[in-house]
Amino acid sequence: MLEKIRSEVELVGRHLRVVRIVAEHQPIGIMKLAELTGLPAHRVRYSLKVLEGQGYIQASPSGAMVTEAAKERMESLDSEIDRIISLLETMRKENTTNQ
Repeated sequence: MLEKIRSEVELVGRHLRVVRIVAEHQPIGIMKLAELTGLPAHRVRYSLKVLEGQGYIQASPSGAMVTEAAKERMESLDSEIDRIISLLETMRKENTTNQ
């Protein structure tokens, strides 16, 4: 049951890593992103497609660039992660109580 959550968290982590590196090195192409992330080019390409669909990355002739939406989202990322951790801690406590 929790395998799907773990898989999704790993995928979101990969997307976040890609967007951070794009922000640091923009504009940047897929091959350079693959080199910097250590990920295969097809995974980088998929992350870029997802991020572009969500409005966080935009393609340019020189390579990928972050949008203002990505910059705003990255600023609130720590608080969003804290909320998720709190939710998981609540789930753990409920599970421990019910055993």
